[in-house]
Amino acid sequence: MRERQREILVCRDLEDVSHRAVELFIRLANEAASSTGRFAVALSGGSTPRALFTLLATDPFKQRVPWPKVHLFWGDERCVPPDHPESNYRMARDTLLDQAPISAQNIHRMPAEDEDCARAAAAYEQTLRAFFEGVAGELPCFDLILLGMGEDGHTASLFPGTAALAETERLVAPTYVEKLGTYRLTLTAPVINHAAHVAFLVAGESKASVLREVLEGERDPQRLPSQLIQPSSGRLVFIVDRAAAKELTLSPGVSARTMREHL
Repeated sequence: MRERQREILVCRDLEDVSHRAVELFIRLANEAASSTGRFAVALSGGSTPRALFTLLATDPFKQRVPWPKVHLFWGDERCVPPDHPESNYRMARDTLLDQAPISAQNIHRMPAEDEDCARAAAAYEQTLRAFFEGVAGELPCFDLILLGMGEDGHTASLFPGTAALAETERLVAPTYVEKLGTYRLTLTAPVINHAAHVAFLVAGESKASVLREVLEGERDPQRLPSQLIQPSSGRLVFIVDRAAAKELTLSPGVSARTMREHL
């Protein structure tokens, strides 16, 4: 079996997590822009990505991004209008897009305001297929997908026990999250696992228990959907703060270094 590498980067706090994530974003953006002429990244919602976007929109970080070659997508979205307070797109717009010199043509948001979630998912799938030319029957390859992790182990809008976890044909799936009483759109696990780089951003003591279960517990992706994320050939990194990492089985002094494991 091919050896796959998982990287766990433990940072001091949320600010440090954000700085490490920004540096990763900038490095990959410039590498992709130089090699292929474009950088395709799927953004996440949540408080930890919010801190990343806010930092990325500041000087001097903003000046280091090749914005004309950056294309922004979303990993998931709540089925609300784009100006709704719960919209992942609105959060990114308020914290990053309104401050960054990025063309509207390079912003590919999920059309989640469509009352027919299945139709909205199909429309976004067509957007992906049009952008990643020639992927009919194949999977698009994002340069980077940013992910968060909920206290229940969900990531993107892949929630425990939902039908979207078993989806292998669609690129984008509509999903109903019963405990939240809401519909969402989400990239499916095969799409996420086909990315060149996948980065989980996890911060806070409230995530410590679930992070330990996801990384060190028995495999049970129906209960812990984050375990579904195992890139087929790309790099997987968890950028976490000390509070979130407090229950991990790490050797002394690891809180300031990178831990690599072979899976």
